Amino acid sequence: MSTPDHAETKVVLLSGGTGGAKLARGLLDVVGGGLTVLANVADDIEIYGAHVSPDPDLVSYWLAHRVDPRGWGIEGDSFTVMDELKALGEDIWFNLGDRDLAVCVQRAQWFKEGVRPTEALARLTERLGIAATVLPPTDDQLRTTVEARGKRTGVQDFLIRRHGAGPISDVTVTGLEEATVTPETFAAIEAADLIIIGPSNPALSITPILGLPGLRAAVKAASAPVITVSPLVQGRVLKGPTDLFLDHLGVTHDAAGIASLYEDVTDGVMSDDAPTAAFPTDRIQHRQVDVLLDTPERRREVARALLEFAEALDG
Repeated sequence: MSTPDHAETKVVLLSGGTGGAKLARGLLDVVGGGLTVLANVADDIEIYGAHVSPDPDLVSYWLAHRVDPRGWGIEGDSFTVMDELKALGEDIWFNLGDRDLAVCVQRAQWFKEGVRPTEALARLTERLGIAATVLPPTDDQLRTTVEARGKRTGVQDFLIRRHGAGPISDVTVTGLEEATVTPETFAAIEAADLIIIGPSNPALSITPILGLPGLRAAVKAASAPVITVSPLVQGRVLKGPTDLFLDHLGVTHDAAGIASLYEDVTDGVMSDDAPTAAFPTDRIQHRQVDVLLDTPERRREVARALLEFAEALDG
């Protein structure tokens, strides 16, 4: 990787899994160690004696350039443990590669020993040689449940076992109102030159971050511009049931709809569609950019476009 061309810029990215993780990779190439990712932890699950933290781990694997081409897990991982558990009669509905499982088993052990999730994630990113910082926004336990078709389940169960089938009638993040934002998170927001709300599912990935007590206010009070990247590409969702969650939130599948979700905090919205409706406030500016993140070059282009947009907002 070449030397980052904005190495002095401090960027904070609010992120879920795939879309946010891909953008994080592009930002790392452009700003290097100035990047801090606040990764959603409300999708976490305890299973197979392990503590799985899907979004922080996926972000970390992308930043380490070790994500598997299938889009999750560690590149080239084996599945011997899952095969043996299945042979022993275990219902293997949540797949974990052997090396991925080792990370999650070790995390569970650290938690039993009283290690903070912030410290546990720091140990993982150090082990992976990641220059950027990945933080859980809270060290407290959050869990998202989804009610759809008259049944409430954990988010992983909904996405995997139930194939994300809607319509969705309710999304609840247990523990959100009582949770405490970490001092590392507040410090990163205060020091940021740019804050980005990533192209992640607004209900599942961003709400468990911005909804933490005091965090939304901290973002609003920050001196840095705040830019939201639309999770839609040409009006469509590329992965997962984000469209169902936008319907649940009652917003249109376009830049104006995304802007309405963050109208109190965002200064700008970046999307590939031209607004066909007025934004909820004249304060929010729009930048039309190809937001597809399917190649390293495109990821870096979007990252640079965000920095240019931020400079315009500052001006």
